[in-house]
Amino acid sequence: MMERFPNLVTMFFTRAAEKGDAPFLWEKYAGRWRALSWSATAEAVARVAEALTELGLQRGDRVLLLSRNRREWCIADLGIMAAGGITVPAYVTGTPADQAHILADSGAKMAIVQLKQAGDLDLALGQSPDCRHVIMIEPSTPLPDGHVGHNWSDLLSRQAGNVQACTAVAASLTRDDLACLIYTSGTGGTPKGVQQHHGMILHNVEGCHSIIAEDFPAAPDRFLSFLPLSHAYEHSAGQFLPIGLGGEIWYAESLERLAGNIAEAKPTVMVVVPRLFEVLRDKIIRALSERGRMVAWIARQAQALAARDREKRGDGLRRMLVARTIAPTVRQRFGGSIKAMVSGGAPLTPEVGRFFELMGLPVLQGYGQTESGPVVSCNRPSKGIAVATVGTPLPGTELRIAEDGEILVRGENVMHGYWQKPDDTSRTVIDGWLHTGDVGIIDEAGRLKITDRKKDIIVNDKGENVAPQRIEGMLALQPEISQAMVFGDRRPHLVGLIVPDPDWSRSWATAHGVGDEASLRNNPAFVAALQTAVDRVSKSLSPVEKVRKIAVADSPFTIDNGQLTPSLKLRRPIVRELYRERLEALYGRG
Repeated sequence: MMERFPNLVTMFFTRAAEKGDAPFLWEKYAGRWRALSWSATAEAVARVAEALTELGLQRGDRVLLLSRNRREWCIADLGIMAAGGITVPAYVTGTPADQAHILADSGAKMAIVQLKQAGDLDLALGQSPDCRHVIMIEPSTPLPDGHVGHNWSDLLSRQAGNVQACTAVAASLTRDDLACLIYTSGTGGTPKGVQQHHGMILHNVEGCHSIIAEDFPAAPDRFLSFLPLSHAYEHSAGQFLPIGLGGEIWYAESLERLAGNIAEAKPTVMVVVPRLFEVLRDKIIRALSERGRMVAWIARQAQALAARDREKRGDGLRRMLVARTIAPTVRQRFGGSIKAMVSGGAPLTPEVGRFFELMGLPVLQGYGQTESGPVVSCNRPSKGIAVATVGTPLPGTELRIAEDGEILVRGENVMHGYWQKPDDTSRTVIDGWLHTGDVGIIDEAGRLKITDRKKDIIVNDKGENVAPQRIEGMLALQPEISQAMVFGDRRPHLVGLIVPDPDWSRSWATAHGVGDEASLRNNPAFVAALQTAVDRVSKSLSPVEKVRKIAVADSPFTIDNGQLTPSLKLRRPIVRELYRERLEALYGRG
């Protein structure tokens, strides 16, 4: 059993004292991997806490943290908390409007940023007079008037780095104290700050620790960090879980170099989103197909086995063949040390999970959301892995299914609410039960299976949340567009279904000499003109919100044809099913 810590900072300082000069944070510099030890990291965390206190940070003040994954991210996060502050992570890919909203809504007094990756953060700072101090991890351009810039290295070099004193100060934090605000999109599109307390994340760490410790061989744990640390999944499972385990964190250079980084880092645990599994599987199959006819045939057998939800006669021999021929090669591509790959953030296609299991790479699919820390449940070998489920609840997590099928969660991992949004909070957490907005069932083995989603939020294949209503509203404001529905659940990007404005359509048809308006939806030039309007909107959206391709609807969405409710809300399941083939075909085009 893992110790029960009073807060995340105490957990870190405890592990740092135990591990001493052992390597902790690895990063690649000038082509070589270099490690920062636990003791050196602890000293750096203390320096950050001292610096923030010197600049006037008070207990409960919020600090924006905006950077790519790197060791400074972890040090800054822990330093903010050690000073009694609240971390406010933000995505480096966010728009200036997103950054401005997060800064203003959180009331952040300070920011720690890597400005080379932050884009137009200066525009957001210009609208956030409360955020006076900006600590820059790397040198950057001058800040807007009213903001004081500080160089990360210079500021930290002036501090004592007294770990013992910092440890004593941090000990006053409790599990109920707020650790961070992680912003997630609501149904209306405006990001809401989820209040994650120390106990919420510790509950996740303790529960996931039990899975690693009880279900897998005891060995030094090594994590490769590549999902954004601003996402609750990576923040809890990719940063604080390895701290709790006393493991190492290796920061990937980029997604483009991920395959090489995996082979070099030799991780034992990988926190992964389903899209990456799909990409890696496809690359593996292509590589095997190029190694001769026999290897290509065995790879096809592996695909066929993975596509089945139950074994057939003769499958045992084929499984043995795969295990003795191509599986060792595939495991070596993952560094040869993998204990488990944990999939979360979006549903995993069972066929993909079964493929990696055939290769001897255990895939544990889990379930959760930012409002639950995020982990609610996870598959584990000791309780029987069923790839079509998301496993059993973590210890200390209560799970029940409401009368309408909605999944309800109760436990220390439930958020304290949305920041400054009591009405939204009261609709989401009722009598201590988190209403997830997802629909599911619990099987005879106590494993949860997700069957549907009540809420309209789109979760793409990387686990990122997208609120469709805001995008659809922006599209419908264009003169060429009357109505729109965006599509992209479990997909790499968004596509759209467009109802053209009838007056504009007639004008376009006349101008281009098209007599049959009914044929317009198949006219490439007409579709291209609509795509231009969509691209106009996409310029003001973040990368994950951009609508890449479109299809044209046969007719408007109306109450009479059942595509709108009496209150004029879009009946998404009906429209999706009606146009599913056309929408899915958009992903097959170059």
